[in-house]
Parts: sequence; C-alpha cells; structure tokens
Amino acid sequence: MNIFQDWPEPIVRVQSLSESNLGAIPNRYVKPLSQRPNITTHNKHNPHTTTIPIIDLGRLYTDDLTLQAKTLDEISKACREWGFFQVVNHGMSPQLMDQAKATWREFFHLPMELKNMHANSPKTYEGYGSRLGVEKGAILDWSDYYYLHYQPSSLKDYTKWPSLPLHCREILEDYCKEMVKLCEKLMKILSKNLGLQEDRLQNAFGGKEESGGCLRVNYYPKCPQPELTLGISPHSDPGGLTILLPDEQVAGLQVRGSDDAWITVEPAPHAFIVNIGDQIQMLSNSIYKSVEHRVIVSPANERLSLAFFYNPKGSVPIEPLKEIVTVDSPALYSSTTYDRYRQSIRTQGPRSKCHIDELKSPR
Repeated sequence: MNIFQDWPEPIVRVQSLSESNLGAIPNRYVKPLSQRPNITTHNKHNPHTTTIPIIDLGRLYTDDLTLQAKTLDEISKACREWGFFQVVNHGMSPQLMDQAKATWREFFHLPMELKNMHANSPKTYEGYGSRLGVEKGAILDWSDYYYLHYQPSSLKDYTKWPSLPLHCREILEDYCKEMVKLCEKLMKILSKNLGLQEDRLQNAFGGKEESGGCLRVNYYPKCPQPELTLGISPHSDPGGLTILLPDEQVAGLQVRGSDDAWITVEPAPHAFIVNIGDQIQMLSNSIYKSVEHRVIVSPANERLSLAFFYNPKGSVPIEPLKEIVTVDSPALYSSTTYDRYRQSIRTQGPRSKCHIDELKSPR
C-alpha cells in the first residue's frame, strides 16, 4: 500500500525547461561528480560502444533441433553474463512498433496544459510524471514519462490512459497485448533454461491472470549540459522482466559491463531490448542477473523509449525457488513481496543495486 499522497514539492516538467532555451541546467539536475557520465563513451568508435547479444527468436520455432538448442543456449548465456539481450523475429510487426513510438512522440508534443490533465501522483504513479522518488530536495533526472497499468484487469483504468492523439488508446491496447504475449514466451524460455518446468517462473509470479504488466514511456528532452546530468540514474529494474522499445535514432541506454565500464547500447533495427529484473534475479537465486543501467541525454536530440515491465503479483512471496536452492547453493535472498520491494524504491528513487543487496540473507 502506497503511503504517499502527493509530491513533496511543485513538479517542474523537464520538457518545459528544455524548451525555455536555458544555457545551464538548474542545480536540481546536476549529479554528484562520481555519477556524471563520460560523454565521450558515446562515440561510435569508442570500445565501450557495443552491441549486446542479438538473438533471433524465430529460430526457436523451426524444426531444426540443433538451432533451437543453440538459441536457448545464447539466451541462457546472455541472462547469466549480461542480464541484457536484444531480440529480433519476436512476433510484433514493425508497423505496430513504429506506430506506438510515433503516437507517444505526438503525445509529448501536445500543449503542456493537455498533458498536465494527466498529471500523476505518488499514489499509483499512473499518468504523466517527471520524478520517481518522493524524497524532498533529491537530485532529479532529466526526463519526463508516462506510466500506465495494463494488467491484471483489476488495475487497468482507461481513464488514466491519454485520450489524445486520436486512436492512441487502440494502438496502446494492441501494443501491450503483444508485449504480454512476448513476455509469456520469454518466461517459458527462462524457466526451461533453469532446468525447470516451463510454467514455473510464471507460477511464481502468481500465474498469467495475476501477473502485472505496465508501460512506462520515457521522454528525454534535449539538454544543454548532458555531461552534468542523466536521463535516468543508475538502477537495476525492480520488477521481473523488462522489454524496451528503444529510440533507434538516438542511443542513450548504457549498461554496466563486467569491468564496471558503462557501455552504450546500439539498438538493432526493430529489435526489442530485454533485461532481467530484480525479482527474477531473486527467484533464480542470482543465476540470472539484473544489471545496473542508466540513460545519458543528448544536447542535440530528444529521445523516446517504451519500457514494458512484466512483474509478479504484488502480494506473492518472492524468494529463491526451492528447486534451485541446494546445500552448495543456499538461498541468497530472504523472502519479500513485490509490493514491499517497490515501496522502498518509490520512497528513495533509483539507487544502483542497493535495494536488492539489502535483501541478501546473512551468511
């Protein structure tokens, strides 16, 4: 249950700041020295610009058993080593992907008074927002967003969805429906790769009907001092599985590599970027990793991305699955629920991997 009724201070839309042609960003957005991005890592010729594994999901549905096994192995390796991978031939039409992005770009270009009719509060986060945590005086990220629930049906509320641009609710409905199908497909693959029954992770989430699905559309306006701030601060995703439709024109997502360097992800055309969230890291007893990531912003271009989060039912206990825990690999995490876990993030905002580390069982 969320205890916060409202934001601790007046909300400022980052888009309004960007469009006011500021020469310098307000102090509220200036990150401490240790957190500032090294913008040179954005250079295409830099060794830290890389392509995370790109996996052709279509190969799982051929008659070639060798190819199927190889593809499953690629996904397994990506979940263990990277926590991130891109998928192509994933089942969603490129037209719908493009339509969804174009619709949301149109929304963010509507007059501010129309967007503010959908302003959100910390009670549910649904609607148009510009901050995550409710800590007063916190350093903020250079982004606005729109957040909405798609499932379970008890949380779906069309009145919280934007009514403009025209047809946007129908496009959203189609997009989210396809997203859920893809998430369910991936949950089976991840279960299989852990040596479990293919519905095991889905059941641990509370079953298909009760699993949560929500969409967060991120809007990163142009920034006059991108070297001082971030679009989203470093964090690992609190939920189960995230599927990101990135901006193919403007790279900005950075993943923390095994050597701690920040790697800029170059999106493949019409690919989705999939990443493991904290709940699956806990259920898999850390076999699968939820990896820290952040977003850098651009001085020249706005950037837009759609993140679909697939999460456990809020009240279901989440702990390492008993089939995975052994004498040699004891449970690394104490039991929690997604509701409890999300509460701490909504209070404090993104804080690297602190939230999941706090649940580590005493050794």
